[in-house]
Amino acid sequence: MKYRKPLTLSVVIATVTLGIAAVQAAAPVIVPPSVPSNLEVPAGSTVYLVGHARGTQNYVCLPKGDKFAWTLFGPQATLFDDNGIQQITHFLSANPGENGTPRPTWQHSGDSSSAWAAAIQSSTDANFVAPGAIPWLLLQVAGAQYGPALGHKLTYTTYIQRVNTAGGVPPGDGCTIATDVGKKALVPYAADYFFYRP
Repeated sequence: MKYRKPLTLSVVIATVTLGIAAVQAAAPVIVPPSVPSNLEVPAGSTVYLVGHARGTQNYVCLPKGDKFAWTLFGPQATLFDDNGIQQITHFLSANPGENGTPRPTWQHSGDSSSAWAAAIQSSTDANFVAPGAIPWLLLQVAGAQYGPALGHKLTYTTYIQRVNTAGGVPPGDGCTIATDVGKKALVPYAADYFFYRP
C-alpha cells in the first residue's frame, strides 16, 4: 500500500479559495437594458440587481377640473429573480427621509431593507415601449432604510429603471360622471426593474 501524505492546512485553504472564486466567476452578469437616451443612468452607476415585476397599477376616479379622470394612487407588485423566487415587494408608502412624502417603494423580501424613489424621466418612445403599456421610467432614490436586523441590500441603490412594461394603463371608461368618483381600478401590469448603485 502506498503512503499518502496528509493535506496541509495551506492546501485546504487554497482549495476552498479556488472553489469560492469559481462560484463567484460563475455568477451571472447583469447587462443594463437598452433604453431611450433620457432614461440612461449617470456615468459611474453600476447595475447590481434586476427584478421581474408582476402586479397591478392602481387607479381611483377623481374630479379633474370640470371633468373626471382615473388617477394613479400607487402600484402593488412582487418582483422575482430569474429563477422565479420572490425578492422584492413594490408599493406606495411614506418616505421618512422626506417627512412622509408618498413615494414608490421597494422592500427586499429577505432583509427588509427599503428604498423610496421619484421618477425623474419618462418615455413612451414607440421604439421601446409596447403599445398599451405604461411608460418606461428613470427613478432617483429619495430615501433608503435598513431592515430590522440591519439588512442593507437595497440601501446601496441610487437609481432604478422601469423597463419592458406591459399593461398597467388606466381604463378607457368608467370615470365620466360624478357618481363614478371613488371607484377604483386595479390594472394588471408587468415590468422589469433594474437597480443601480455607485
